[in-house]
Amino acid sequence: MNIEVKNSIKPVDYIDSMKILEQRVKDVSLGKKKELLWVLEHNSVYTAGTSSNNKDLIDKNLHVIKTNRGGKYTHHSPGQKIIYFVLNLNNRKKDIRNLIDKIESCIIQILKEYNIESYNDSKNIGIWVNKEKKTKKIAAIGIRVKKWIAYHGFSLNVCNDLSKYKGIVPCGIKDKGITSLKEMGIKNYRNIETVIIRNFLNIFF
Repeated sequence: MNIEVKNSIKPVDYIDSMKILEQRVKDVSLGKKKELLWVLEHNSVYTAGTSSNNKDLIDKNLHVIKTNRGGKYTHHSPGQKIIYFVLNLNNRKKDIRNLIDKIESCIIQILKEYNIESYNDSKNIGIWVNKEKKTKKIAAIGIRVKKWIAYHGFSLNVCNDLSKYKGIVPCGIKDKGITSLKEMGIKNYRNIETVIIRNFLNIFF
């Protein structure tokens, strides 16, 4: 498989990134361009997925952008790595559960390189860790599939401001917390985009 890899150094506007993703989906579908892996960060933005519920919006004054990815409310901000992809499942396996399994395996492997034990949860999509006897989410997954082209992706909390989640019920899950690599005691995460790209390509290339 031939995947173009992009790593944006400066934060990318959320709406601009969605336009780029949507165009890439069209181009991949028509065979005009390669599949894509894009690692970036966003400035502070709240987004609502296709299954979001207004009761999960605690602070009704928050500006929220509606998006066509799966999932509910989440927050993106500097210090959180966003991993967008456009993958052509027509040339792979037409199996969305298999795709999610691979994404989960990829994130678990990334965290293992930082000696963080993490796991998936069949009832709550995403990747979880145990911290101070509490289950906390460290990575969120939200995808969409159009004509068997899978896109959007996952986010990994590295050193973002976790207090920003207080205005929402993240992913609609009330009884679990949110954490990051920094909160888990990891001090050196400077080249994490390299680790992310290598693990993603190990699974999907």
